[in-house]
Amino acid sequence: MQDKTLESLNATDEMVNPNSITRKLNDQIQLAKAFVVIAKENNNLQFAWELSAQIRNSQILLSNNALTRSPLKLRESNTAIKDMALLLFQAQQYHYDSATMIMRLKARIQDLEEQTSLVTERSSKYGQIAAEEVPKSLFCLGVGLTTEWFKQSKLQQKVTENMQKDAKLKDNNLYHFCVFSDNILATSVVVNSTSFNSKNPDRIVFHLVTDEVNYAAMNAWFTMNDFHGVTVNVQKFEDFTWLNASYVPVLKQLQDSDTKSYYFSGSNDGGKTPIKFRNPKYLSMLNHIRFYIPEVFPDLKKVVFLDDDVVVQKDLSGLFTVDLNGNVNGAVETCMETFHRYHKYLNYSHPLIRSHFDPDACGWAFGMNVFDLVEWRKRNVTGIYHYWQEKNIDRTLWKLGTLPPGLLTFYGLTEPLDPTWHVLGLGYTNVDSQLIKNGAVLHFNGNSKPWLKIGMEKYKPLWEKFVDYTHPMLEQCNFR
Repeated sequence: MQDKTLESLNATDEMVNPNSITRKLNDQIQLAKAFVVIAKENNNLQFAWELSAQIRNSQILLSNNALTRSPLKLRESNTAIKDMALLLFQAQQYHYDSATMIMRLKARIQDLEEQTSLVTERSSKYGQIAAEEVPKSLFCLGVGLTTEWFKQSKLQQKVTENMQKDAKLKDNNLYHFCVFSDNILATSVVVNSTSFNSKNPDRIVFHLVTDEVNYAAMNAWFTMNDFHGVTVNVQKFEDFTWLNASYVPVLKQLQDSDTKSYYFSGSNDGGKTPIKFRNPKYLSMLNHIRFYIPEVFPDLKKVVFLDDDVVVQKDLSGLFTVDLNGNVNGAVETCMETFHRYHKYLNYSHPLIRSHFDPDACGWAFGMNVFDLVEWRKRNVTGIYHYWQEKNIDRTLWKLGTLPPGLLTFYGLTEPLDPTWHVLGLGYTNVDSQLIKNGAVLHFNGNSKPWLKIGMEKYKPLWEKFVDYTHPMLEQCNFR
């Protein structure tokens, strides 16, 4: 028989060519591998060994062909093809027919999928628990600072004096940033990194909002320490008289017993809802107050909102001159992949969602946002937020969190920013090193926060360089 050679030495072409000798050998190998699994399950170990040996012979033939880059000839492959064909015929005599093989492989795949699902669920659950746990060192710092606040009356006096004489808090010619958090050290890193990288730190004003529990500690920390001349003001949301259940729909919902049961018991839907959607942090008003920024700062016209899990690497003054083109929210879009489009976050089986929002609309990120408060008030954006919160009282439009209602509230009101302003993912995935290098704000979104033991080690230095571990209070609380 005259040797038949392949027309091309391109391996890809050989694999996709149905008449290729390489393709035929590879198909035999794949089928034989499936029969090996079934033979082992039937305790026919001798036949499984014979199949495995022939698989290796065929693989060696293909490997040598690839290394020499010479065309595979029928003469040299004929023996391997015939020997394998004989074994495959023998497999059929053992009643390893295609239907049986498919059924068994399906059962095997299902079993593996169930095992994988169980491991994934447990991993997610333990990761969530670790993320929610407050480290002892942070708790110690809070207690120590609270003690200092009430022990040193001069600290309280200094705060009162600064508030009375500081016209910067209302000066719209300055750069105003806001952070809503109960994490003192994380907030400190945000302020410290922003001021360190600023060309004019004396023009920066940080407005911090915390809760009653952490108010004294937060005030003590930012009064005791200097941040390159930045102005820092601390408030607690309990002092906002307008923040009540009659005005704030989500506050009314958070007081509901069924809502609390949903987050804490995890028993009212048969465990169908992933644990990440039951994080009690969503019960905190600090997580929702971002929708009331104009009420919190009635005298301001523009602010940059920062989450407490970010670190700043560049001067951010340019954000205040970005043209939002009449929009309210300036944000970095996250729809480079379909994963971050609206249909990922919202329930499009609900007619209200389906009729109002494009499922392929581009998502964007909270964590570093420029808000035009003049436009916000003019367009009654908080009213839009209230409307959707009231429609979602039964959690049928979205499960929870602040991003889904944010996507609804700022739909058609968001101006895309240059992606280098806000780089995400440092708290759960690998991020391109060039993106990190060029990023102005790095966001540790995800469970692996840099202040936790489960934080991603390779990214921790980016955050830790703005923590002074030699500070007496940090040393006292064993932060290292």
